[in-house]
This record gives sequence, structure tokens and C-alpha cells, in this order.
Amino acid sequence: MRFEFKTSYAQDIGLVRHSGYAFWYGLLMLALLLAPWLLQEYWLAQLTFVLIYALVGLGLMLLAGFTGQFSIGHAAFLGVGAYTQGVLTNMGWPFPLALAVAAVLSAVVGVLVGVPALRVKGIYLGIATLSFGFIVEEVLARWESVTGGNAGLHVKPPQIGTWKLDSEPEFYYLCLLLAVLATLGILNLLRSPTGRAFVAIRDSEVSAQSMGIHLARYKTLAFALSAALAGLGGALYAHRLQFISPDQFNVLQSIDLLLMVVVGGLGSVHGAFLGAMFLIAMPQLISQTKDFLPEAIGQAPGLQGLVYGLVLIVFVLFEPLGLYGRWLKLRTYFQLFPFYRKGMFKRQKSFQKSDRLK
Repeated sequence: MRFEFKTSYAQDIGLVRHSGYAFWYGLLMLALLLAPWLLQEYWLAQLTFVLIYALVGLGLMLLAGFTGQFSIGHAAFLGVGAYTQGVLTNMGWPFPLALAVAAVLSAVVGVLVGVPALRVKGIYLGIATLSFGFIVEEVLARWESVTGGNAGLHVKPPQIGTWKLDSEPEFYYLCLLLAVLATLGILNLLRSPTGRAFVAIRDSEVSAQSMGIHLARYKTLAFALSAALAGLGGALYAHRLQFISPDQFNVLQSIDLLLMVVVGGLGSVHGAFLGAMFLIAMPQLISQTKDFLPEAIGQAPGLQGLVYGLVLIVFVLFEPLGLYGRWLKLRTYFQLFPFYRKGMFKRQKSFQKSDRLK
């Protein structure tokens, strides 16, 4: 077992805890760089989707996992980014500029949602964001002159200058670059006073306010940053599919995104990537096991929704820390064996005494 002895504040806030982390993350990065040569085109496409969903998951993790504000309409920000990117690219805008506008416009929409939602929390905040999701879906379907309505919108492949990223490896590297930059940005944000303010608001709004944290400002900022990352993911999503329609950004997509961060592990950056892997892998596993099930069950139209619901119930009841929490338990078990105690990861109450007075 490794014992960490830190002698400075810089060591305490470092991105990498020790040389072991640097080695394994470096090995992972090397594997991702070599993926186009190691994987077939189909699996490389699935890995690209994992990176896109992880980008969106990082934003939702920042909002739900680190600030404590749940959104059940996050697919709306995904749709805003996707349609902004598609419309601007088809008009001839340069890809980087269209990508920046998609992220900024999604952030502006996030602020417009976050400001009215400041007065509500919990299930009421979820209902407010869900209503916003329905509004955006209806706008995308009715604004036919811009979005194409229910007929959908074709999106050109991304192009930087004369370089057209129309092959699978080239687009994969673009998604990998943006995912790495977003991850580093989130990690540095969480080490900053702003990130610590987000976590303080999640743990106890009363305590955070008593320490001088402006709740409205930081909650709105969390919504804006989360929406910007979702819009960025939506722009890549539009280019990957090259065709988008309003029904791709409905409430089921929002539930999938929320399921992704809950199963991956709320409150951890690793959880966004693990949840994205789960979200992409589950449909593959379900389709492969359909042939082994009775026809009445395997061909049922709601089989995937049923499986997702059962998985969510299992994680909420038996593994609230998600896939990343399960990995931490396994790692700690092997590190401390045979001295591992069953109650080491006992669920803690997330509220402070000051919250009980409400």
C-alpha cells in the first residue's frame, strides 16, 4: 500500500497525486493515441461516441455532482449546441468559430435557465429543467426555416481551413483533444476557489452562504459552464451523425445523460467517463443477449428502458457511489487485504446540522 507524505500545498492540489498515477494515466493516453491502429473502424466509432458523451457528462457532473443541482432537461443544451453547429457550418462558417459560438450560445441559454431556477431546488428544479427541455424540443421542431423541423438537418463534416476531417481516425483525434482539454479544465476549476465554492454549495447552502459565497452567482455559473460543455458535445455529436432531428434531444436523452453520471459515480471526473462507457456499451450488450431470451421478452419494444431502470435502481440501492465507487472499494480491498473492514465506505449524510433547521 502506498503512503502519501505531502510537504507543501502545491503537492496537495496537484493534478497527479504521485508517480503511479502519472504512469497509469500516461499509459492510458498512449493507448488512446494508438486506438486507430488497434481497433476496427466500428469500435473506433463507439470510442468516439464515448468521448462525446463524456464531454457532456463532465458538464452534467459539474452541475449535479459538484454543485448539487440536478437537471432532467440537459438534452436541450445538447440540442442547442448541435443545431447551432449544424446551421453555422452549413452557412459556411469556419469550424472552430462555429464550435465556439455553439458553446457560448449554449452557455447563454444555460444562464437563462439557471436564473429563474435559483428559487427552486430538488425535485422542483428537476421539473423546471424538464419543462425547459420540452420547450426546446418544440422550438426545434417548429422553427422549420432554420432547423428543418421534423424533417431534420444534414450537417457537413468538420473542416479546418483546407483540411477536411471526414475520416473516422481524424474525427476521433479531434474528439480526444477536446475531451482531454475539457477534463484538464474541469480538474483545474475544481482546485480553484470557484470549484471549492461549488462543492460548498452542494454540501450545505446555508454554510456556504455564511462563508460569504454568493449562491445565485455560483449556481448560475455552474449552469452556464455545464451548458457550454453540453453544447460542445452537441456540436461534435452533430458532426458525428451528420444528421440531426428534434426527437434526438427529447426527455429520454436527458434521462440517459442523468443515468450516465449516476451510474458512473456522482462527484468524480472519472465517473463521467465510466458512465459514458456504460451508456454506449449497454445497448450493445442488450442487443447481443436478445437472441438468448424468449421471443416475448427479447422482441419487447420497452426492453432497453426496463433494463436501464433496473440498473439505476440497483445502483441507487446497493452502490450509490457508482462504478467509480465500486472501483475504489475493490482497489482499497486489495491494498488493505486482509485488514479491509466492511464499513470503511459507509454512506455518509450529505447535509449539515444547519440544513436541519429549514
